[in-house]
Amino acid sequence: MKDELLSPDNSVFVLIDYQPTQVNSINSMDRHQLIESVTALTAMIKSYQVPIILSTVNVTNGRNQDTIPQLKELLTDVPSYDRTSINAWEDADFKAALEATGRKKIIIAALWTEACLTFPALDALKEGYEVFPVVDAVGGTSVIAHETALRRVEQAGAQLSSFAQIACEFQRDWNRTETVPLFIKAMQEKGIFLKLK
Repeated sequence: MKDELLSPDNSVFVLIDYQPTQVNSINSMDRHQLIESVTALTAMIKSYQVPIILSTVNVTNGRNQDTIPQLKELLTDVPSYDRTSINAWEDADFKAALEATGRKKIIIAALWTEACLTFPALDALKEGYEVFPVVDAVGGTSVIAHETALRRVEQAGAQLSSFAQIACEFQRDWNRTETVPLFIKAMQEKGIFLKLK
């Protein structure tokens, strides 16, 4: 049977443009909270060994700085695909890397919601992928821009998700004892579970 839920075996994580300029222009949520959220999300997804496609914009040409250090430290073994296009889907190397995973469920976190998340999400949906924007790890230039973008991709078929929801879908069953420590650690680092001594 086809698994409708996300799992570490059927998902790919796309992380787009978490760079200083983009982070500093976010006004839809607290920037410190945004960095903590996307870092916790990335660490959790990596711990479940889900493929990660990392992309930046305008680093090679010197117009922009690279991915923020909090994420770069987690992703030392993950190649970064730098592009000039606002829409990552239009970059041949990025798209080829995603297609090479063979996975059709795309978990996406990107800055800004209204551009670098919306554009590839719409294109991916059109090409038959399922797209899962992580709403508590993305942001826009304003609250209204962020919320309107989420409505647009949702109306096109994207399935909005959150950190805790993805973690629970990945874990799914407490009898999967080998990943329970990963799940607990991820929830503690996000502040959802209290750390017990």
